[in-house]
Amino acid sequence: MAEAVRHDKTARQLRLLSDALDSGRLGPVRRLVNTLSPAEIGNLLESLPPAKRTVVWGLVDAEDDGEVLVHVGDDVRESLLAEMDPDEIVAAVEDLDIDDLADLVEDLPDTVIDEVLKSMDRENRERLEQVLSYDEDTAGRLMNPDVVTVRADTTVDVVLRYLRLRGELPEHTDHLYVVSRRHQYLGRIALQSLLTREPNTPINQLIDDEQPAIGVEESADEVARQFSDHDWISAPVVDDNNILLGRITIDDVVDIIRSQAEHQALGAAGLDEDEDLFSPVPRAWRRRIVWLGINLGTAFLASSVVGQFQGTIDHIVALAVLMPIVAGMGGNAGTQVLALMVRGLALGQVGASNVQTLMWKELRVAAMNGLALGSVVGLATWAWFRDPMLALVIGIAMTLNLLFAASAGVLVPLTLKRMNLDPALAGGVILTTVTDVMGFLAFLGLATLILLR
Repeated sequence: MAEAVRHDKTARQLRLLSDALDSGRLGPVRRLVNTLSPAEIGNLLESLPPAKRTVVWGLVDAEDDGEVLVHVGDDVRESLLAEMDPDEIVAAVEDLDIDDLADLVEDLPDTVIDEVLKSMDRENRERLEQVLSYDEDTAGRLMNPDVVTVRADTTVDVVLRYLRLRGELPEHTDHLYVVSRRHQYLGRIALQSLLTREPNTPINQLIDDEQPAIGVEESADEVARQFSDHDWISAPVVDDNNILLGRITIDDVVDIIRSQAEHQALGAAGLDEDEDLFSPVPRAWRRRIVWLGINLGTAFLASSVVGQFQGTIDHIVALAVLMPIVAGMGGNAGTQVLALMVRGLALGQVGASNVQTLMWKELRVAAMNGLALGSVVGLATWAWFRDPMLALVIGIAMTLNLLFAASAGVLVPLTLKRMNLDPALAGGVILTTVTDVMGFLAFLGLATLILLR
């Protein structure tokens, strides 16, 4: 429901913006755009064709430029940066949080990177270099080094005076982190505890040491899983020696989860989640032709199987009419299992300990579906062609192909994962090939054995 409301709101904003642009009145466009959050502006920019996008980007408040760049995909970000002078880029990104700046810095021109680094003080420059030293899609790359730490041997009054002197807290600060003299993570203290306890209460009496810290090399997927499991707003990040390095906040995790969802949805079609909706035709063609070419190759493989039974098809023309039903149903059934497996692998729910149980469950589901749907299609075939043996053949073939589809739906993503390949990206192509080939082979093979004896 909430997602539908958000989509309706975006569609309404896009319609109002397009109407204002078409009228040629830029004043209403500027007012509309600058009532939106940077994330909403980024979403609208991604929804506009290049010409209108350029106009709207020029009307965005310069103070929001950096945050907007953080909230758009790589292709759109590249096009927006191309519209900016080096000085504008430096001004846009110099006030970003370290974790957001780390996301952007590799997309910036080298000359701009040098200027950005020069504009930073030594402490922030070292923090940025530290974050960039970690691999992409790890906790180290996601973390913000700006954390508020306190010592266990102080009191609530001392900490509150320190916070007042500090003046402001980083966004999404719900806890302060307690560290030792060597800056090792000891636990956390909720802000509400500081505000409700007596001033002379020792900090070591308020420490919550139940929240585990996240290892700096932990994957982004694992970070998202832990936030989801524990309903965290923020979490500390430590190195192998338990030294506190920074923290990850919920806004970064929401971005991870959204990226995962887009990757699974678009990856299944061989598309990149960062692709611009209005990307230039040559670029879109180059990206898509590869997977379409692979699909064409697998289609020839399926056709070669059909070709082996040309004589059977010549004798029983009805087989040509019924073949797509068997292959199509297998593909649909396999896609259901594949989607569950990809999700399970992404959430860490599928592993060696439960894969046999999962396989046995999916085979039983496939057998039940095969018998039910095979009976339906068999009866329909009998009524259509008045051939009980043909009805028997397609019923058995349907059941067999659903069993093949279930097996492939489980084994294909597991195999790809073990080979360090992305199941969401390559799984669909392989699965379709298996269900097409095995569907044709089962149907035409049974027809040859039973109908042409």
